[in-house]
Amino acid sequence: MARKTLHSDEAPKAIGPYSQAVQVDSGKMTFLSGQIPLDPVTMEMVQGDVVAQAERVMLNLKAVLTAGGLDFSHVVRCTIFLTDLGDFAKVNEVYGRYFPGAPPARATVQVAALPRGSKVEIDAIAVS
Repeated sequence: MARKTLHSDEAPKAIGPYSQAVQVDSGKMTFLSGQIPLDPVTMEMVQGDVVAQAERVMLNLKAVLTAGGLDFSHVVRCTIFLTDLGDFAKVNEVYGRYFPGAPPARATVQVAALPRGSKVEIDAIAVS
């Protein structure tokens, strides 16, 4: 199995032992690590509410997809992690703007906490 790690300077550096994304089988499948709302330049959390955080998360995912020669049309599965399911509608609105066509399969779960106090984290699987 061919395995390639992807990195984009336009997305936050990994803050632990993981890659931003891993492509397998000559680029056919790409597994994106969960992104939280870190500014890739400052490595600080973005200021603002869950909407601002979700927007930064989606931009981070976009940067990692681009590093692999992909875009959101290649995404087939996402998981959204929220610290408060009451934020579901707000995050869903932001998320939906990035999938104007047929959206990928998805699960959304509430978790007790996320890294660095984030309110939202999203991971993805893309296929080329």
